[in-house]
Formats: sequence, structure tokens, C-alpha cells
Amino acid sequence: MTPKGEESSGPGPARLSGLDERITGALVGAAVGDALGGPVEGYSPDQITDRHGGRVHGVVGPWHGEDWRTARPIAPYHKGDGHVTDDTLMTHALVRVYARVRDHLDAYAVADHLVPDLMTNPRWIPELETETLPLHRLFLAEKWLVARLAYGHVDPREAGVGNIVNCGAAMYMAPVGLVNAADPAAAYAEALDVAGAHQSSYGREAAGVFAAAVAAATAPGATPDSVVTACLDLAKDGTRAAIEKVCEVARGHRDFESALAPLRAAVAPYDTVGPDYRAPSLGARRPSRLHSIEELPVALGMLLVAGGDYRHAVLGSVNYGRDCDSIATMAGALAGALGSPVPEDWAKTVAEASRLDLWEPARTLTGVTREIFLRDVDRRRAHERAFAALGGTSCSD
Repeated sequence: MTPKGEESSGPGPARLSGLDERITGALVGAAVGDALGGPVEGYSPDQITDRHGGRVHGVVGPWHGEDWRTARPIAPYHKGDGHVTDDTLMTHALVRVYARVRDHLDAYAVADHLVPDLMTNPRWIPELETETLPLHRLFLAEKWLVARLAYGHVDPREAGVGNIVNCGAAMYMAPVGLVNAADPAAAYAEALDVAGAHQSSYGREAAGVFAAAVAAATAPGATPDSVVTACLDLAKDGTRAAIEKVCEVARGHRDFESALAPLRAAVAPYDTVGPDYRAPSLGARRPSRLHSIEELPVALGMLLVAGGDYRHAVLGSVNYGRDCDSIATMAGALAGALGSPVPEDWAKTVAEASRLDLWEPARTLTGVTREIFLRDVDRRRAHERAFAALGGTSCSD
């Protein structure tokens, strides 16, 4: 018998409640945000307006139209028309690792399970319009995982050192936050361990803070402000400073149109890429305690501007430009985890265009999350008994 509030058969949205709703909202919301942001990634708000005759308000086609196969710098990827990008491919891959391990993950799980999945299991890649190994779609910063772990045999906990510092690990950390629902500190710690195989410095820090933000968003009664507070309680160095500054500015806006330029100005001192996204500065993406990735602070800022509303937060992120598929992935995950509904027409279009069941990973992760919680309860009670036997304070004291 299907539990109340759940539907377990067939692709498509289900009527859900509680944990199921939050996990589904986060994962479907992340994928839809990713697909909306993909076709305008790398451009400025003004360029986006010029290309589309105004702001983007939903799924749009490739930047270069029918010339997407050969037009640089996009070729050979079909970005647009509802196709998800590597953000979603990596997020779903991490869900599959949780489904295999059925417990908390660490850097060794990336080496033992995620990397083989990327290297050996062909899947439909929407942007390439073919079935192939996910590895063939990944950016060089993600191919680093394969080079370092599969061929370099580097200690997984240190494999991220030397990679360019970017949002590559943070963009797919939503499942870590969901497995640790309502426990931001645990999500932060687990994500830092997992991301150590991929990133270092503020790229790794962003992965931890984003996972914490997702966990905080699932908590009963959570709001955009409580999510930001959880992030500031945990974030370190330039990441914390960037979030604090961007969110301070975001609180002065209630529509994304007026917020676009102020949010970029607020994050610019912490962003190493520089004003021209496609021509990064010589100091870009190097380890630093003073800097931050751009994507996470802006996603949190858009969440505040939107008051947690999914549509508003994602469209603000998309029209911000630059790395807007990842910004919209993060904002979409957070708004969805807060319970703001993902527009059904967007989700249906993206699922059909990408040939993906966007709801299946959520059903899988919901089941795994419940299993992990029960394991955590057993482990905690065993510790309580052991501590009490040592003469420590028991739970009944």
C-alpha cells in the first residue's frame, strides 16, 4: 500500500507532503533551474535582453538558434529547448551513489562509486542528443575527478587540491543537504568531505555551505532568512563575507529586475573571474581565503529578493547571466526545498525535452534518506548507551 501523500509508480509529479515534498521540490527545482539557465549561460543581463527582446520568462531556444552545433563558444552542446546541463547530470549521479551506498558519503565514495559511474555507464545526454558516457559531457574541472582518482590514484580526501577553484562541486551538492534534512551542520560536514575529492579552498567551502543551505531549507517553518542565517553560522572566510554582503544588498529589493546590477556589484570584490565571464582574469579560480565563488551568494540573494518564491528566484538567477545555469540550479533547489512549487509546465517541458524522469531521483533519495536517518538513530543510541556505561550523563538525567 502506498503511504499517504505518496505515489510510487510512473514518471511525473506526485502529490506529496513533508520530507517527500521537500526532496522532490529541491531536485526537480534544481533541474528546471538548470535547464532554464543553460541557453543564456555566460552572457550579461543586457546581452540576454538584446538576444531575447526582453527578459527570459521560461524555456528558450539555443543562443545561436539552428547553428548551435557549430557556433562557438557553445558547440557542440544543444543548450536550450529545455535541456538540462552537467549540473543535473552530476546531481543525479550523486543520487545514484547514495542509492548504492545507502548511508552517508565521503570522498572515498566519490572514488569508488561516482567516478566509475561517470566512466562506464552510458546515459542519454540531452545537450549532445545522444547516449554516451557522462564523462564526455563534463567540463575539465569535473573531468579532474577521473584524472586524479581513476588514473592518478590520489588519496580521495586530497584529490581536489590543484583543480581550478569554481562551483563544480557545489552545483551538485543538493542531495547531501537532503540526506541531512533539517541538520545544516551535518550537511556542511558531509559535503566538505565529499567535495574534498573534487575541489579545494572556497570551491570546497561553497559545496559545504550550499548543502547546509538545502538542509536548512527543509526544516519545518524555514524561510529564506533562516536559510541565510544557517549559512552565515557555518561559512568561513571569503565565502561568509560574500554571502553576508550580497544578502545585505538583496534585502533592499523585492523584484529581480532592480536587483541584477546591485547583486553583481556586491559579489564582484569576492569573485575572481572578473567582469568578462568568458575571459577570466589571471587571478581567477586560484585558492584564496579572501574570495568566494559567485554562484552561491547570488543564489541566496535571489532567494531573498523572491521571498522564497520559486518562479521569481529562478528567473532572477537566469536573467543575472554569467554562470546562471548553476545559479538557477542552486536557487531552484533552495526554493523547492522551502516548499515553493515548481511550475508544472516548466517541469513537464524539461523532463520531456531532456528525456529524463525528473521525479525518479527524488523518490529514490527519499527512501534512502529515511534509511539513513534510522541508521543514524541506531548509531546515536548505541553511543548514548556506551557513554552512559562510561559513567557519563545518561539521557534520563
